[in-house]
Amino acid sequence: MNTSLKTAFFAEDEPLARDLLRDAIYANPGLRLVGEAANGAEALERITRLRPEVVFMDIQMPEMTGLEVLRRLDYLPRIVFTTAYDQYAVTAFELHAVDYLLKPFTGARFAAAVARLLDGPVHARDTLDGALAQAAGRNGAPARLERILVRDRGRIFPLAAGEIEYMKADSKYTVIVARGQTFLVRIGISELEVQLDPARFVRIHRSALVNLDFVDSMRADEQSQLQIHMRDGTVLGANRDASKVLRDMAI
Repeated sequence: MNTSLKTAFFAEDEPLARDLLRDAIYANPGLRLVGEAANGAEALERITRLRPEVVFMDIQMPEMTGLEVLRRLDYLPRIVFTTAYDQYAVTAFELHAVDYLLKPFTGARFAAAVARLLDGPVHARDTLDGALAQAAGRNGAPARLERILVRDRGRIFPLAAGEIEYMKADSKYTVIVARGQTFLVRIGISELEVQLDPARFVRIHRSALVNLDFVDSMRADEQSQLQIHMRDGTVLGANRDASKVLRDMAI
């Protein structure tokens, strides 16, 4: 037996997707399949018992979601989430997922995810007070968001929080402006705000939030409310409360 192989497990409730994952894992020379599950409850029990080194986890499953399974584990395997829904990307990434595969994915994309899985040591943890507690925040406080997964022309890639210039609410989406581009994410601006550094990111009104690192200047209008001039030339108006907060921040 090749002891250099990483033990692998997958949880997937769709029979066809289960067959595809099983075949892909068997075909990969770096993995040894040790188990599988068709729902969240089975996944939690079998992963806890088998303690595989790497896990491919669907998110939307009967009885328990993949995110719930990960939160309940008493150790942290290297995780790749497999799902048809991109709105969970931020949560998955902040829960230390190595990768996030949107179904249907290609063989090349699966191979790339496995390469990331096998690149470096498996991160262990003693209890939920370890890495997951840090990611989820202690005493109910939200963790600081260090990065967010965004989509661009069929790709998904991590965008560092510090690269975000400003955000604007757009119906059920949030528009993120960064790197001279705009990205749509299916996460509310309020949900994102509580995970960002308040010393850097300021909510200037109900539907806009700015990164002060990308503000060129602020000027008061006739109503003494600040107009925020961003480095890219965009001008955003701050409401009365936000204008006061920004003035109070000035030395």
